[in-house]
Amino acid sequence: MSFLGRGGPSPAGGVNHERIEMAINEIDMVSDVFNRIVSSCHSKCISPRYAEGDLNKGESVCIDRCVAKFFEVNKKVGEKMQSAGASA
Repeated sequence: MSFLGRGGPSPAGGVNHERIEMAINEIDMVSDVFNRIVSSCHSKCISPRYAEGDLNKGESVCIDRCVAKFFEVNKKVGEKMQSAGASA
């Protein structure tokens, strides 16, 4: 069963526009997070003067740590927002 089609309230079994809108919003949010990670970690970990075609070990480790920290902070902010929303 498709999450975009049948299975929910939709006119005559057609496409569920509400679910399509939710999927588009989710894709936009994931793309935004990805782009922010790439921008932030690239500027912090990779020299603007490319000497090699591949990442060296130091750059790879830096990027791994940067991405891990980004997701950890994102998780903590989400938890704080949920607790603040629950108490309001």
